[in-house]
Parts: sequence; structure tokens; C-alpha cells
Amino acid sequence: MTKGTSVVDASRHPSGTTIYSVAELAGVSIASVSRVLQGSPAVSDRTRDRVLRAAEELRYVPLSAARSLAVRHHEAHGLVLPELSGPYYSELLMGFESRAADLGQSVVLMLAEGKRDLSRSVRKLATRVDGIAMLGSAAIPAETVTSLHGSKPVVLIAGEALADVDAVSAENTTSAMALTEHLLEHGRRKLLFVGDPDSGPDVRDRYAGFVAAHGRRRRRAAAPVRVELRESAGTALGERLLGGTYSVDALVCANDELALSIMKRLREGGTRVPDDIAVVGWDDVMTARYVEPGLTTVRQPVRELGAMAADCLHARITGAAAQHSTQVIPTQLVIRSSCGCPAASGDPLPPRPRHTKNRTQGKRSP
Repeated sequence: MTKGTSVVDASRHPSGTTIYSVAELAGVSIASVSRVLQGSPAVSDRTRDRVLRAAEELRYVPLSAARSLAVRHHEAHGLVLPELSGPYYSELLMGFESRAADLGQSVVLMLAEGKRDLSRSVRKLATRVDGIAMLGSAAIPAETVTSLHGSKPVVLIAGEALADVDAVSAENTTSAMALTEHLLEHGRRKLLFVGDPDSGPDVRDRYAGFVAAHGRRRRRAAAPVRVELRESAGTALGERLLGGTYSVDALVCANDELALSIMKRLREGGTRVPDDIAVVGWDDVMTARYVEPGLTTVRQPVRELGAMAADCLHARITGAAAQHSTQVIPTQLVIRSSCGCPAASGDPLPPRPRHTKNRTQGKRSP
């Protein structure tokens, strides 16, 4: 930077907290605070812990990006995902990155997997970007999101609604209810939900729809089969089904990865889908339309969800968004033949309207 160019003081926090406040609370020098926040190894573990605790208590994130405000500003957006295995995360990443590129933004990706102190890693990421989007899941707890409150814009993807945090998600409960009711209408009576509701709000809401569909017929829903949303978990469950562990005539799987791997193992073991066991999924990945039988599922626009998150984060960073809101993308039931229906085109049912909610009064839209 040329001499005499004016810059924004990067030590100043939006709430008035400064690097001096952190140094005073931690009982160390300003230079020590600076070295810790820049990730320098030239500090003791004790000093690093004191500084990071003080920064967290004061909700202080150094505004490293503010130095570019005096020149042409280039946004950098952080994206925090649990991992990258499976089609869901890759679709979400592609949607987010593609829309960010359209808006002239770069993307810095962080994976929660393998991080011993995720909150600390996210705070460090916050020093390099203008805002962060995070997936709501058990792997990324709420305190990680709220630790940045007031210091950097945050958008939550498919997570639990939090006060003063923008969120984007796809509808889950109503479509899961319709999917379950469809199986009950086929005469299936021994349904199991496959997936762990504690793994994230989206799976929890899908199980809620499963339970609600049973309740409408005055039937008691079975407890969920708590497995990870991975191909290997589906294969293992298929093995247990072949061994007679469960008495079941239909499976409502929390994602297509589980459904497809279960179908494959059942077929290998001589169990017919849907004649012996109906299997349905969630996401409508590309493979769902090409397997035999075609997979009945719920189409979730994952790439659109990623793009919406990038749009929302850009609006918050640039000041275009006035009020915090939750945006919900509709999902669509796609009927193929793994549920017992004749082979069909797999066209989705008409989409439900999108719901957008301002959370200034903290009330959920109906």
C-alpha cells in the first residue's frame, strides 16, 4: 500500500471492542494478541489459550478484510461443511461456489471433520473472509455459529433457527409425511425410518413427518433405526435385514445414499424390492432415476440451496439485507417404482410455494 493511503483500522470491532480490550482482559501485550490471532507459533500454549478465551468472551474477530475497503474490495466467503463424502455436499458446494463466482466472490472451504476445536478453527477462518455460511448439523454445533455473532455475517444452511442469524433450508416435514402416507396407502404396515434424527434438523424433521403420517391414521410409528447417512451404513443395514433382524415391509430412508445401498444389498441377497420390501429415499440424486426399480424419493434442490446461501451472505455483507430471515425452498415428491407403483416417468408433484420469514418478532411462519 502506498504511503499516505487511508485505511480502516483493522483492530476495531463493530461493537467497539478493540485489540487493546483483548490484550487487557488476557493480561498480555498487544503484540502477543496480534501474534496469536495471526496464527504465529511464536507464542506459548498458555498465552494462546488466554488470548483466545478473551477474544471469545469479547466476541472479537479482527477485521482483516477491512484493510481493503480503501481500495477496490473483493469479497471472500467462507463455507463450513461437515465433510465432502456423498452427493449432497458436492451439490451444495457447487451451487454455493457457482453463485459466489457470479457475484465476483471467492470461496474458502473448511471441513469440520478432523477438527479438534472447531469453534477456534472457525474463528480463525473468520479473520480471512467477509462472512461465513455453515451447514447446520451435529458436526457443527450451534455454539460454533453463535460464537461469531456480531463480528461477522453468518448464514446457516439447513440448521436450527437461531436469533439474528440468516438461514436457508429445504422443506422436510410435509414432504416426509406425504412420502410415508404414500407407502401406507400401498398397504404397507411395518415401516421403519432409517437415519438418525439427532444428526441434524433436516433428518429430525423428516422423522417428524414419518411420525405425523402414522398419527393421522392413529398408528404408532416405530423408533428410528439410527445409522449414519452413508453408503456403508446402508449396506450394513441391508445385511441385518437379510438376517431377519427387523420385521419390516417398507423403509423410509433419510437420504438416497442409504436407500440405494440398501436396495443393492437386498437384491444381492434375494429380497425383492418392492415386492418384499418397499424402499424410498430423499434427495433425488441422479442414480435414483437409473436404477431398477427406479427409486421413489423426495427431490431436494441442493444446488439451489447452496446458491441461495451465497446470495444471502452477499446481501448481508453488502448491507442489502435489512432484516434477518429464514428462507425455505420447497421439496417435491417423486414417484417411481421402488414404493410399489408401476414404472413411471418420475415427474415430481407440483411444487409447494416457498416460505420466507422475517424473524424480527421471533415467530415461525405457518
